[in-house]
Parts: sequence; structure tokens; C-alpha cells
Amino acid sequence: MLLPESVLYSDFFANLATFVAINTVMYAVLAIGKILPRLYLSDLMPGQRRRHETRSIYPETNPDTVPMRRQSEEPESIT
Repeated sequence: MLLPESVLYSDFFANLATFVAINTVMYAVLAIGKILPRLYLSDLMPGQRRRHETRSIYPETNPDTVPMRRQSEEPESIT
């Protein structure tokens, strides 16, 4: 369908083209945002996420490490 040249240079057509362009850019930004991993503000800012004392089953060790069990050791049984 061909439009007359007067329609292509009208204010209505210019406004419609601007709306379509902005809509396309917004859709692209939302689609890219959906692909990226979610960011949480608490992950970016240090806070009071660490406990003051450990609640580990190995309280004498560093809270960031877990002691490895030797292969020859049997797991402790709960009786």
C-alpha cells in the first residue's frame, strides 16, 4: 500500500513514527533485561549478613571453610 507524499510529511505520521521508535527501543531494553541475571541491592552493598558467632556444627573452624572428612573415617552415627 503506497501513501501519498503529503501523508508521509504530516505531523500525524511523524508522531506515529516517533512512538513506534520509542516503543521498539523500550521492547529491546526489556528483552535484554529479561536475559540478564537478576541483581539484588543486598548483594552489592555490604551489610549485617554475617553472624557475630558461628552456628556451624564445627564451631572451632573458620566459618568459611568446612573440614574435609577422611575417606577412611566412618560418618558419625546418631544413636
